[in-house]
Amino acid sequence: MKIRKLIVASHGTTGARAAEESALELCAGYGASLHQLLVIPDFWKGMMGDDWLNNAVTQARFGKYVENQLAREAADEIDRLAGRAAELGVPYSEELRLGKPAQCLLAACQVGGFDMAVIGAPRPKGQTGLRSRMNVEILTRSLSARLLIIPHPDQCQINE
Repeated sequence: MKIRKLIVASHGTTGARAAEESALELCAGYGASLHQLLVIPDFWKGMMGDDWLNNAVTQARFGKYVENQLAREAADEIDRLAGRAAELGVPYSEELRLGKPAQCLLAACQVGGFDMAVIGAPRPKGQTGLRSRMNVEILTRSLSARLLIIPHPDQCQINE
């Protein structure tokens, strides 16, 4: 198996970071490059708070605040993974998209020529956080690259 270009869909959660580490190990081992796809789920697109904000100016300001906060968080995630890739000497690039995670990964793979896509498994039941899940069924039907799903670290516990 030859891997030259790998894409990791990541957004900084525990499961996504496990996928990042596996992707970095693969890249370092094969001399491959790493491309980070960070998807901002499209449910944020219309977040204006219009159910509780009472005028258009306040709604616009709040919308701008949400956009700026999302941009800062995305930049922090990109900087974090770029730094980790640099530590390991792995060539790195990134891409930010707004939409549904699976469709964004499919679109990125169609134009990127990736040999493998790496994603994290869904969070175990009972853990808090946003559920912007990757639709694995769509990926297994349509993805042109190999797909590697990394188990969530909390699912890898060995019971003694």
